[in-house]
Amino acid sequence: MNILESLNETSGKLTDAGETYIKKTEEYYKLKVFQQIAVSISFVTRGLIIGGVLFLALFFLTFSLAFALGQWLNNFALGYLIVACLFLIVTIILYYNRHYINKKIIQSLSSKFFES
Repeated sequence: MNILESLNETSGKLTDAGETYIKKTEEYYKLKVFQQIAVSISFVTRGLIIGGVLFLALFFLTFSLAFALGQWLNNFALGYLIVACLFLIVTIILYYNRHYINKKIIQSLSSKFFES
C-alpha cells in the first residue's frame, strides 16, 4: 500500500506542477501580447505626431518655395507649377522604390515583434 500512496502523492504533485506551469505560461503570453500592443501603439502614435509636425513644416516650406520662385520668375503660377512638378518627381521616385521601403518597414517591425 505504501507504494500506491507514494505514487498517488507524486502524481498529485505532478498535476499541481503542470497546472502551475500552464498558469504561468498563460500569464507570460498575456504580458507578451500586452508588450507587443504597447510597442505597436507607441510606434504608430510617435509616427503620427512626428509625421504631422513634419507635414506642417514641409507644407509651409513648399508654400514659401513656390512663392519665392513665383516672385523670382515674376509669375506665381509658374512657381507653384515648378514645386508641383518637384513633388510629382519625388512621388514617382518613391513609387519605384516602394519595395525597398516595404522591406525596411517589415525589418523594423519584425525586430520589435520577435525580440525576446
